[in-house]
Amino acid sequence: MEFFDIVNNRYSVRSFLKKGVEKEKLDKILEAANLAPSAGNLQAYEIVVVIKEDSKRKLASASSQDFVCEAPVVLVVLANESRSSLHYGFRGKLYSINDASIAATYIQLAATALGLGSCWVGAFDDKIVAKIVNAPDYMKPIAILPIGYPKEKPGKKTRRGIKDIAHKEKIRE
Repeated sequence: MEFFDIVNNRYSVRSFLKKGVEKEKLDKILEAANLAPSAGNLQAYEIVVVIKEDSKRKLASASSQDFVCEAPVVLVVLANESRSSLHYGFRGKLYSINDASIAATYIQLAATALGLGSCWVGAFDDKIVAKIVNAPDYMKPIAILPIGYPKEKPGKKTRRGIKDIAHKEKIRE
């Protein structure tokens, strides 16, 4: 797919076929995340690949999103605050969140390019998710990304226009 085709075809998938994700495709998705830009090229994020049914159920419960456990693969993206803070001090916390968010975006675009679907789940209990994936205290969960083959394709959603999101010099009042 061409880049703009990928962007236009990406949508949130909340229903998955009972079909596994091939290792080659998962590897390509993780390689794409590894290529994501990051502050100072520190790559202040970690990705946990969750495939165990019990762990997926726990993530679904922690996010109150039952569809999470339907996906054959769930990626949990964490900001590694200490990695970035060592170099950037106080702002490092923000940069690690940015790095993890960019990596999560690359994951979603790569999944789309490979014919897979995903959904960014950002509402969850941080402490429970961190415990499920055995994350140390200095890592903050940023996104839960269930990935798999979409069961159905939703219709196009209405988006704001460019004039509504892009502003010259300042935000309109």
